[in-house]
Amino acid sequence: MRKSKLTLYIFIALVLGVIVGYAYNSLVINDINKELSKAEAGIKTIDVKIAAATDTTTAVYKDLKLQRAELSSIRKKNDTLRDDKLVGFNILSDIFLRLIKMIVAPLVFTTLVVGVAKVGDIKAVGRIGGKTLLWFLSATLVSLLLGMVLVNFFEPGKAMHLPLPDSHIGTGIQKTALSLRDFIGHVFPKSFIEAMANNEILQIVVFSLFFGVATAAIGPKGEIVIKAMDAIAHVILKITGYVMKVAPLAVFGAITAVIAKQGLGILSTYAIFISEFYFSLLILWLVIILAGYFVLKNRVFTLVNNIKDAMLVAFSTSTSEAAYPRVLMELERFGCNNKIVSFVLPLGYSFNLDGSMMYMTFASLFLAQSYNIHLSFEHQLSMLLILMLTSKGIAGVPRASLVVIAGTISMFNIPEAGLALLIGIDPLLDMGRSATNVLGNAMATAVVSKWEGEIDN
Repeated sequence: MRKSKLTLYIFIALVLGVIVGYAYNSLVINDINKELSKAEAGIKTIDVKIAAATDTTTAVYKDLKLQRAELSSIRKKNDTLRDDKLVGFNILSDIFLRLIKMIVAPLVFTTLVVGVAKVGDIKAVGRIGGKTLLWFLSATLVSLLLGMVLVNFFEPGKAMHLPLPDSHIGTGIQKTALSLRDFIGHVFPKSFIEAMANNEILQIVVFSLFFGVATAAIGPKGEIVIKAMDAIAHVILKITGYVMKVAPLAVFGAITAVIAKQGLGILSTYAIFISEFYFSLLILWLVIILAGYFVLKNRVFTLVNNIKDAMLVAFSTSTSEAAYPRVLMELERFGCNNKIVSFVLPLGYSFNLDGSMMYMTFASLFLAQSYNIHLSFEHQLSMLLILMLTSKGIAGVPRASLVVIAGTISMFNIPEAGLALLIGIDPLLDMGRSATNVLGNAMATAVVSKWEGEIDN
């Protein structure tokens, strides 16, 4: 009964957030947005004139630079003012997300150590790891391919007809290129304490694997550690129950802030792109559930029903991390052995972000279409493989998808200025891909549990 009530409260919070956000946008934020739009339009016009200027020493050129600086100051002032007006709503979701982040690192560590120590045999750890990575790589490839196929079918960028921008216009997004050194840095911790403090899930997983195997190897002495870790994990799960009680408030705050900031107008401006992306996500959901059905049979529908609360939380707060403790609890309730859950689920948060994968190919090719840049099938396939590699291990990076896209599109001569098209609607798209990431990780864990014969019917 409590579960269904939480779902109801979260759904009510979603609806109220949209209503209050729309009202707040109309009454308070709309005038600030008008000033911002006016300033941005002026800056764009001046940028074109500056780019066309041949002599940079004339008084006209200096005057243009001065006007641009004034408009930039107005834009910055109004941007700060808008953020100040929304701070009350953002605080509600910030408190919840901070509480969740407080739980995630110790929960991953304690449950994974217990899981690995109970598996005991390093060969068994390798076997489970191999099956897990096989599923993850397959799911990643399917998500990227599906994104590529659907964006070519829908062609949402064709309607944009954007001229190629000047190369000096930036987006403010720090791009990332494929770097083996960065990847290694994200995988292997130099300090366990630092990894815990920064919520570097992949690094915590690596340390936990060593700790768990070593705990099992020392025999009877290790049993004390396993019992202690198991008790700590149960305490943290109890804390999760308390934190989830404020989830509806967090959902209300997050949705209100997004709608109040952008207004419902953003939906109509990008209606085609948003609707086609969400339709593509729906197809990906069906593919994930169908793949799960081949292994779990009819129980796959029970699993989806069990994790709907967690998916709603991830959708509303735009982060799949917020749903992690809840998913862990629901998977164990579903019948998955806790040693498999605590091993597979943390790995999934670094290696199996199905929704984000689809978004990366969808958004990258959308930008190419917007600038009427033709990419051959071979180019698209190589982009897909680059995205597959550059996306691993950056789960902890804020706005990770945009960062990876920025690094990848530059390799294919797609203007980075095009990312400005995505920045405004990214929070709306992030909601869908976060919920998809939760579904993908839960399904992967249940499937590996079934393959290992570690699932209770």
